[in-house]
Amino acid sequence: MANWGFLGAGSIAESSLGPAVRSGQGAHLYAVASRSTQRAWSLTPEKVYTNYPDLLADPAVDIVYVALHNAAHREWVEAALAAGKHVLCEKPLGLSATGVDAMIRAAQAADRLLVEAAWNRWHPRTQELESLVASGAIGQAVHVTSRFRGLAPAAGNYRLDSALGGGALYDVGYYAISATLAAFGWRTPRVERVKHQRWTPTSADSSLTMTLTFPCGGTADIECSLTGTLEEEFTVRGTDGAISLSSPAFTAGVQPSRLDVTKDGCTTDVRHYPAVDPYRLMVEDIERSLAGGTAYVMPLRQTRLIAQVIDAARTVIGFPPGR
Repeated sequence: MANWGFLGAGSIAESSLGPAVRSGQGAHLYAVASRSTQRAWSLTPEKVYTNYPDLLADPAVDIVYVALHNAAHREWVEAALAAGKHVLCEKPLGLSATGVDAMIRAAQAADRLLVEAAWNRWHPRTQELESLVASGAIGQAVHVTSRFRGLAPAAGNYRLDSALGGGALYDVGYYAISATLAAFGWRTPRVERVKHQRWTPTSADSSLTMTLTFPCGGTADIECSLTGTLEEEFTVRGTDGAISLSSPAFTAGVQPSRLDVTKDGCTTDVRHYPAVDPYRLMVEDIERSLAGGTAYVMPLRQTRLIAQVIDAARTVIGFPPGR
């Protein structure tokens, strides 16, 4: 059984990772470090720390979950790895491909597991979508439509601040990009026709659209926004049909979901998925991986490719590279 230590006790740690670790087989929520001891104790760990280095110095902690704002990921991922801990870090792992590369090197040097907490990648529907496309169920992928519109952040939320790794692209755009890359077999695309808007002239991006062109000739239209409208859409069209995900296309879990395969204009295969906790599946796979068993862990080369696409989009709109 692995002892988990959380850096941060924010909303995702409280609503998702905390319950997943407490209920997951082989996992134990041992310690939480937070500026708010009240929030930390609400996760019901054995220990609470008021600063992050003290948690990293605790020899009983086996794996650290980094639940901090995006701009703090690299610093504390590298610190945790240097302290000899395995690391699960909220997505996006880094704010640039360069930052991701640095963290990968740190994990290799420490001989520790590093995983990006892209929780929806553990959902059975997400994995079956990728398997179906790879198997040629709809022929060769030709075009993807990938859209994620989310709620606007509250005043003071880090998502409004570009310096803290905020913005729609890093947040909901991550999901739309990840699913698109999976549909095209994780090939490297060219990023084109990027347009964006901001909440204010100095804020992070509130919405962004772009087109990806893949070596096979396929294309994708991606849209992401945090402006108040809730909408998730994903369809991959191939030479022999199409696959669509029912809404929510990316964040299914607490509710049943569906995948539709269409051929010749008719839905020929409807697959239903019961409500599931992808966070718990993620935690349990990481536990099995640490124990030397067979488990799915998101490949770091995929994490890097997502960061590379985000880098390219940010470069087009004149945002400085993240760290």
